[in-house]
Amino acid sequence: MKKEDTVKLISAEGMEFVIDKEAAMVSQTIRNMLTSPGGFAEAEHGEVTFPEISAVILEKICQYFYWSLQYSSYNFVGGKETEFHIEPELTLELMMAANYLHT
Repeated sequence: MKKEDTVKLISAEGMEFVIDKEAAMVSQTIRNMLTSPGGFAEAEHGEVTFPEISAVILEKICQYFYWSLQYSSYNFVGGKETEFHIEPELTLELMMAANYLHT
């Protein structure tokens, strides 16, 4: 996979998650950073730093991006509804991050 096909997401602790650009585009905020005219530094370097999002939460967000790509067009697979599992202790932080990322 070419570097321009990936995006590096960096958590508050400095943990780096390299994911497919297509997956990152699930987030309207990240999409705007990477595609808007005006030369966001994120678009230039292919990196987005989230100083307010912990590594645990950012990892779950990355998992959601891939899940969304796979299942967003349909919620049923083989007659069974698919769900994205969220641990209860992560719910509040994930909701705040999702609000910021418009996902």
